[in-house]
Amino acid sequence: MAKILCIESATQVCSVTLADNNTIIASKESNIPNAHSELLSTFVDEIFKESDINLNELDAIAVSMGPGSYTGLRIGVSAAKGLCFSLEKPLISISTLQSMAAGMSSLTKGDDVLYCPLIDARRMEVYSALFDAQNKEERGIQAEIIVKNSFQEFLTKSKVYFAGDGAEKCKEIVGQHSNAVFLDEFKMSSSSMIEIALKKYNEKDFENVACFEPYYLKDFIAGKPKVKGLK
Repeated sequence: MAKILCIESATQVCSVTLADNNTIIASKESNIPNAHSELLSTFVDEIFKESDINLNELDAIAVSMGPGSYTGLRIGVSAAKGLCFSLEKPLISISTLQSMAAGMSSLTKGDDVLYCPLIDARRMEVYSALFDAQNKEERGIQAEIIVKNSFQEFLTKSKVYFAGDGAEKCKEIVGQHSNAVFLDEFKMSSSSMIEIALKKYNEKDFENVACFEPYYLKDFIAGKPKVKGLK
């Protein structure tokens, strides 16, 4: 038995789930933008109060490692590392796109299909990857601008499911293809991390807590504040 706390903060969704093996004990989430710093620690506290489980009973902490929002990832990873240090528990990192694909597969049926999770990367870009029905990576993570021929080599061979907050950028361009299916009902959630986290825990696939950093994929570029009187 393994009690694992899963933290998802890579997009505007802030989600925390406590699982015992594959069973969800408690879960809290919100899609209020830019509220991760306020909500994450509150969700953790509420989950353990409601479940009547002590933090020290945890076996590991799993965190969504990216790609995604620079600020969201920083907050989530910092919280996870803080818990690992204070409780002396192992840290498990999980690809955000892989956990999304796992969540997408729970909404569908079929073996000969692919899952393409999409995260909005601002402007016209998205973060994407492709996974098969067994959650194995078919195409690696990329930051890309969606064009007419995007994903064509995969769409000509099998059905491809698309979902995520970057899906709207893709729908108008590739949505007319007969093998392109958009899962509008998909919701980002830390509960999608459970199966992957448990597998990594059993394999003792842990991160070095002191050295671990999120996978940002792109460098963070801060916006410059506007100064009155200057153009």
